Amino acid sequence: MNTTRREFLKTTSLAAAATATGTISSAIPAGATPVLAIPIYPTPPTTRRGDMLFRQLGSTGEEVSLIGLGGYHIGKQKAEAESLRIMREAIDAGITFMDNCWDYHKGVSEIRMGKALKGRRDKVFLMSKIDGRTRAAAARQIDESLRRLQTDRIDLMQHHEIIRMEDPDRIFASGGAHEALVAAQKAGKIRFLGFTGHKDPLVHNRMLDIAAQKGVRFDAVQMPLNVMDVHFRSFQLQVMPRLVKDKVGVLAMKTFGDPLILEHVVKSGTATPTQLLHYSMTLPVATVITGIDSLQVLKQATEAARTWKPMAGREILALISKMRAAARDGQLEKFKTSARYDGTAKNPHWLG
Repeated sequence: MNTTRREFLKTTSLAAAATATGTISSAIPAGATPVLAIPIYPTPPTTRRGDMLFRQLGSTGEEVSLIGLGGYHIGKQKAEAESLRIMREAIDAGITFMDNCWDYHKGVSEIRMGKALKGRRDKVFLMSKIDGRTRAAAARQIDESLRRLQTDRIDLMQHHEIIRMEDPDRIFASGGAHEALVAAQKAGKIRFLGFTGHKDPLVHNRMLDIAAQKGVRFDAVQMPLNVMDVHFRSFQLQVMPRLVKDKVGVLAMKTFGDPLILEHVVKSGTATPTQLLHYSMTLPVATVITGIDSLQVLKQATEAARTWKPMAGREILALISKMRAAARDGQLEKFKTSARYDGTAKNPHWLG
């Protein structure tokens, strides 16, 4: 990691801040070493318009909604009309960040989003992802995404599922996928470049290292950021500081653990869905991409934006401390510990 210890800790840990207010005596016995020491970041500049919040996407100059609509979930409805209604009402509620992927539901998510965006394309920041690791596969998938989404440009295109240590090597090899993204960017088909992954912060950092060696600077990076992440293979502790330092847009996902974290906290009474969203929103992220598969869930997400205010350090420590026992083996973050969410592992032909 390219950050110094001083930069990483920002001279103050949440544990120290909480100790000063006397709020963690039950979690940490007197005289004991704090179990957590995580960096504190100032809340990014956040603009409120109506009931929605907006932040800058890294150093792109683009402003996006702090709540992002996840593309996978809007392909789950049996009736296409219901998907379209959810997306249109999300836009009307102020959500501008639209997430999608070439492989979601065999293209159904992109097709439906393309229909929903008719007459509304200029109201959103549109992101999609491709799986191809070769230039040919990636170029084909980019063009398919453009066609399905019924647009001449995608605002942010990301390399999807950077989950294997060799993925960066394939992407940046001669004839690799990154050549296709650069060519598409030069052609005006895409505006900004990024990558996503959910498996291990080591892989994210390797992707960033190899990109730097190649003289590539990503505009955005997507990763899991939730109340359990700090306890196991933590993207928040091992990747996010680097992105913040380099002013790369941070895109949060897996806030609910799809939905194992949500089920655990509701059953145990340790947190509410809104608190989970507020935690991720308090981090130095540009947007929190969340699955919205019904109007009820849409209302929950927009209400989280309406009621959000930055969580204090002692509140954050109290919340994540409650998660320590359940989170330390990663079993509620199955995307890290199993192949359940590894679409490219189940469909290696997508890689090219």
